[in-house]
Amino acid sequence: MNSQASKFGTSQPIRRLEDDRFLTGQGRYVDDLAPEGALAAFVFRSPTAHAEITELDVTDARDAEGVHMVITADSLTEAGVKNQMSASLIDNQDGSKGANPARPILATGRVRFVGEPIAVVIADTLAQAKDAAELIMFDYDDLDSAMALTPGGPAIHPEAPDNVAYDWAVGDKEATEAVFSKAAHRTKVEIGDNRIIANSMETRGCFAEMEGDRLHFAYTGQGVWGTKGSIASTLGLDKEAVRVTNPDIGGGFGMKAFDYPEYFCVAHATHALGKPVRWQAERTEAMLSDNAGRDLTSVVEFAFDENLKIIAYRVDTTSNMGAYNSAYAQFIQSDLASRVLMGVYDVQTAWFRNRGIYTNTTQVDAYRGAGRPEAIYVLERAIDYAARELGVTPLELRKRNFIGSDQFPYNTVTGEIYDVGDFHKVLSRAEEEADLDGFAARKALAAIDGKLRGIGVCYYIESILGSPDETAKVEFTGEGTARLYVGTQSNGQGHETVYRQLLHEYTGIPYDAVEIIQGDSDRIKHGGGTGGSRSVTTQGTAIKATSETLIERFTPFVADHLGVEQVAFEDGVFRGDGSNTVMTMIEAADAAAAADETDLLSTYESTTLPGRSFPNGCHICELEIDPDTGVTKVVKYTVVDDFGVLMNPMLAEGQVHGGVVQGVGQAISEHVVYDEDGQLLTATFMDYGMPRAGDMPMIAFYSEPVPSTANVLGMKGCGEAGTVGALAAVANAALDAVSERGIERVDMPFTPHRMWQYLNQTGIAAE
Repeated sequence: MNSQASKFGTSQPIRRLEDDRFLTGQGRYVDDLAPEGALAAFVFRSPTAHAEITELDVTDARDAEGVHMVITADSLTEAGVKNQMSASLIDNQDGSKGANPARPILATGRVRFVGEPIAVVIADTLAQAKDAAELIMFDYDDLDSAMALTPGGPAIHPEAPDNVAYDWAVGDKEATEAVFSKAAHRTKVEIGDNRIIANSMETRGCFAEMEGDRLHFAYTGQGVWGTKGSIASTLGLDKEAVRVTNPDIGGGFGMKAFDYPEYFCVAHATHALGKPVRWQAERTEAMLSDNAGRDLTSVVEFAFDENLKIIAYRVDTTSNMGAYNSAYAQFIQSDLASRVLMGVYDVQTAWFRNRGIYTNTTQVDAYRGAGRPEAIYVLERAIDYAARELGVTPLELRKRNFIGSDQFPYNTVTGEIYDVGDFHKVLSRAEEEADLDGFAARKALAAIDGKLRGIGVCYYIESILGSPDETAKVEFTGEGTARLYVGTQSNGQGHETVYRQLLHEYTGIPYDAVEIIQGDSDRIKHGGGTGGSRSVTTQGTAIKATSETLIERFTPFVADHLGVEQVAFEDGVFRGDGSNTVMTMIEAADAAAAADETDLLSTYESTTLPGRSFPNGCHICELEIDPDTGVTKVVKYTVVDDFGVLMNPMLAEGQVHGGVVQGVGQAISEHVVYDEDGQLLTATFMDYGMPRAGDMPMIAFYSEPVPSTANVLGMKGCGEAGTVGALAAVANAALDAVSERGIERVDMPFTPHRMWQYLNQTGIAAE
């Protein structure tokens, strides 16, 4: 590769191209792009968690100044719109499907969580829509709220006896019980994983407009094709009558991967009125209505032999679904968690049961990591608890049970195939970089300051998820530039930068001559969107395949143009056999355009990954706790990751930093709290503890790669890895810090109030 390619090609730490426009206010988000004069939508939401609707009269609201439409469940039905959200169902242990209670777009008959949409007012201005909403006559008879994460309680849906959404399991129950009955050692612990809110920088929003007789719907999402189909189906339109776009997106984290009721209402209003309509959630509105994350409790058991090898693993988990099924919720903490059930440990006997429970709260679905953080958190917490009980160090217990580097490819107990790994090597590097030998001295210095210092380790593994299929198209403009059409959707990860690098690496097209086209169902045939750490792996594979086809297609044309029998493509240029004459790809494209060989100017390929990749790594966290106040602060953080071949080391490190902060946020400050009646008590940033820059130390990041064999790039997705590893590392450090006070169990979040209670043995209040 020539010097230009070396500078801007793959594995180079190129600064993010996107940052110039984002940091100078030039980003173009949904609310920036809504058509001039678009009508405003305002959602009238339930003020109560569980109630029968006795009155809903919108007559006065419809007559209010500036109002064009008030949408209710009845008006949707009258207009031929399906008042129904859809969701995927998992199989129960007995082979039946999980519960599938109706989830309306707008409430009908009953409301089941605070913030559930009841009506939508469409007016000239947002102020007019809000004023009209005040005129809605809404009355109800309260019902008891089901808030406990256990079967039973007040019934939410007749289709779900005891409020059980599903009862799923994987593994061999009888074999696991048999091993436990004969084990030399057994350990057992209950571990909670608290509920959190995604709180993306940009709240959810959308607008719709008519483009001739077609509906254009733009929204803050993680892909366009699923929403294109669901809007068409819900409104009774042909799919080709709907165009969906995603512009710049200010963070998604899984929460924006799903359809929400507001989207269907805005699309319907525009289609019915023939006028553009816009909606953007306010922050408290988002906290009430966005899909939440986590919220589960697990009982975790190990069986060990006399040499402290794990010989069986058993987990019984209950997961909070909220009031309804969200799109993939039944799969998140069951099937997706099972992909990494045993983590990096060589265990072939296990039983994992997961029950979903409906409660009168907002829905729960994927949040950064989607099942893998949940699985690794309970596993890595339980490892530390077991080590303390068995009298060995947490590192020693892990080392005794690692899958050996000579055991790959490794078939896991739940049927995944880990292709490669060297866990001992990664852990050894982490021990060195974190200076574990110096911890005792750092702990002693903290004690002089009156602080309790603890250290925690987590060795995680995760699997990239989502569709293995992806597409790419390269199109030359005839003006010395090229467009690269991709099927993924950036939510702020730096896709525009790394995709330019990849195309430059494979074709020699100048880095700054590439325009990335994404998020438009009219311009791109198909794509898998972003999620599950899939984007660069799947899209990079498609870009490579498209580049190879592009070179193959141009080769005979260039040979003919140069007047030679053969040409080879190397170092980013075509070179004639036996000639010093060279031609760049852009020059070849310009020549093809001049020769009217227009079919060469567009090349498209679709690829399918042969298998998953499995990012893994070791997080080591040190934190200090002030016993007088309970304030807990992370003071040193080290990460050694195996991401295989890094496409852009700077972007990978940035993804790790962001993921770690989200993990630390959940562990120390973020926590969703409802009262016994289902009212959300943490619905503003005054009450919900978002992590801030001052809460974090510098995060030391190191790479110890073992190239993946599951894709042609040799890479392993990194977008969610930071969060997967951070939760247990912080929690284990917190337990280590307070263990000298005789405390044997702590659960997230480690807020000052909760830690003070632990340290003063006053019991843990509901927060």
